[in-house]
Amino acid sequence: MNPSVWLIGAGPGDPELLTLKAVRALGLADVVLVDDLVNPQVLDYCAQARLVHVGKRGGCRSTPQAFIQRLMLRYARQGLRVARLKGGDPCIFGRGGEEAQWLSDHGVGCEIINGITAGLAAATACGIPLTQRGMAQGVTLITAHSQDGTMPDWTGLARSGTTLVVYMGVAKLHDMSSQLLAAGMAPDTPVAMIERASLADQRECRSTLAAMTHDAQDFQLRSPAVLVIGNVAACQVFGAMDTPMDAPMETPMVTSTKDTPMLTSTEPVLRRRA
Repeated sequence: MNPSVWLIGAGPGDPELLTLKAVRALGLADVVLVDDLVNPQVLDYCAQARLVHVGKRGGCRSTPQAFIQRLMLRYARQGLRVARLKGGDPCIFGRGGEEAQWLSDHGVGCEIINGITAGLAAATACGIPLTQRGMAQGVTLITAHSQDGTMPDWTGLARSGTTLVVYMGVAKLHDMSSQLLAAGMAPDTPVAMIERASLADQRECRSTLAAMTHDAQDFQLRSPAVLVIGNVAACQVFGAMDTPMDAPMETPMVTSTKDTPMLTSTEPVLRRRA
């Protein structure tokens, strides 16, 4: 069964972090269903396609998931090539698995194209190595926002010895801090709070587990943001880049026939952080 729907990860925001495979698929798509967190610059790669904005943001009015799935099915059954474009990676808190299963159950082929997840990109952008040898035995990706409203097992996570990377946690900072402290995590455990990772207006706030709620209020932390909790959050193995790269990568643009997309180059994209 050949795929007629691509579930594409657009990465954390910086267009240069798209994969070549994502660029190729976007250049072939007839219709693109776009999430709110996708950088508008990414849409330059699918100028030929019809764009349908299907935003899903925590705490905001969102397009119902069932409606998005029906749209994908409708367009695919019309013989169109459909791209579902998501921020980050489709299968890291992006509902990619359930969408792929739903399409399969309805007889529609689907291919998942991975993207760089925000937790990894946010840490790297701030010079934080998530699994620094001698400091972390691994990394655990967590969402503080669940479908049924339950919270993660913070006690188990506090004892895991892994770096904790928390998505969708801005509204849960107080509960998160209280439960991790109650589970025995040290009050001076380093925390990095990173807002709008990889974008030009990226901001970061370094704190500790005991102080992070107060510091986040002073910092006026807003979503989308990622939290890194653990000893590695005190690292800064290189400085944050605040000037354009000397030799920026050129932006690949897609031109294609039906069967074989070809990559060509146009003007460079510069990346700058505040």
